Amino acid sequence: MSPASSRIEAEAPRRERERRCIVSGESESEAGLIRFVLAPDGMVTPDVAAKLPGRGAWVRADRASIEQAAKKGHFARAFKRQVKVPDDLPGLAERLLVRRCLDQLGLARRAGAIAVGATQVEAAIRAKPLFLLVEAEDGAEEGREKLMSLHIGLWRRSPPAVGCFTSEELGVALGRERVIHACLLQERLAMGWAAEIARLAGFRAIVPASWPASWRSVSWKLGGADSGANRGCDGRTDI
Repeated sequence: MSPASSRIEAEAPRRERERRCIVSGESESEAGLIRFVLAPDGMVTPDVAAKLPGRGAWVRADRASIEQAAKKGHFARAFKRQVKVPDDLPGLAERLLVRRCLDQLGLARRAGAIAVGATQVEAAIRAKPLFLLVEAEDGAEEGREKLMSLHIGLWRRSPPAVGCFTSEELGVALGRERVIHACLLQERLAMGWAAEIARLAGFRAIVPASWPASWRSVSWKLGGADSGANRGCDGRTDI
């Protein structure tokens, strides 16, 4: 297994732990939450990788929950001190999640676990059902529908699909000028990336509304909950 593959897969056990959302008060899997910490100046900071030091507070990974946490004083109560909240905390969390998703595609490329371009993706479809199909939101309809129709024709079902990144964003992540079509080739890496996409789904449409309904046939509410202590493996105490 390559170092890039190991880095993505090593986070799976952490995602199965439960934390309490400071807004809803309910315990949920980390897979559906975002951790927040305080910077030295008291600024609330999203910790989308859940690795920053210090006390953490967890909020459900969606725009409405973070807005409520910011406006209703949930962070101050959770951290038991006065805090400063950025003007657009949900927007900041979304941008960090986007960066994390794209960075992980780059790791998959370095691990040799992604097919890029129509020719490679078509070959992957003919070999076996896809774990996850990635299409640029600004790509031509004809090209993506050809791949989707091929998959449905061969395997009698739509593949899980993501269409929330531009061809330029995908190109930067995958070391090319632009990328229109891609697919993940390793199941565990695909599931790990899908869990990050599931969090991003709380902020933006994962498949554009203008695309056919067949592209939205898979729910992104992934990640099972497993009872666990509310203490990270590094000894941090989280809320």
